[in-house]
Amino acid sequence: MLTQKTALAYVIGVALGDGNLSNPNGRAPRLRVTCDSKYPKVAQEISKNLRFLFPNNQTSIVKRSKENTYFDISVYSTLLPKWMPWKIGGGPKITQKLRVPKWIRTKRSLSSACLRGLLQTDGSIYRDGGYLMVNFCNHSQSPAADVLAMLTALGFKPTWHTTGTKQGRIKYTVRIARNAEMMVRELGLFKK
Repeated sequence: MLTQKTALAYVIGVALGDGNLSNPNGRAPRLRVTCDSKYPKVAQEISKNLRFLFPNNQTSIVKRSKENTYFDISVYSTLLPKWMPWKIGGGPKITQKLRVPKWIRTKRSLSSACLRGLLQTDGSIYRDGGYLMVNFCNHSQSPAADVLAMLTALGFKPTWHTTGTKQGRIKYTVRIARNAEMMVRELGLFKK
């Protein structure tokens, strides 16, 4: 059942992954989430949760590429700075060392909702040698560590990997190989 807290935990997960917080008009802050057109069900879930949280505000969809390969879902609200775990104008999310809020990390249902949002934006579900795998990748260590801790608290056995990139940055990967099918069912993940 959708509650304000589960919807907010999910939206925070989505926003930590592919969200951007700004105040372009100087009046009401905007949360903009960039979505890949290949995943319309994920976009519908994001929109549904935003409309639930902000029933009196318009949720917009704006196409951003000529090829229609990606688009933005956005909403304006004065509540966003209170709810999002980073500050407008504080620099990139990686510089602000974002964390999943403690009130989410300490409750199973909220951790599950947030993980669904994080995995839908910065995760991947794939088969390797016939086995289902789920990865969460991020260039910021804090959210990756939070994903590792939340999955462990839910009873899964994730692994942690770091790799360097061509740009000299570190990529943090949290992988579920064992019980990935169960995790996908429990979190309500889907590919499209």
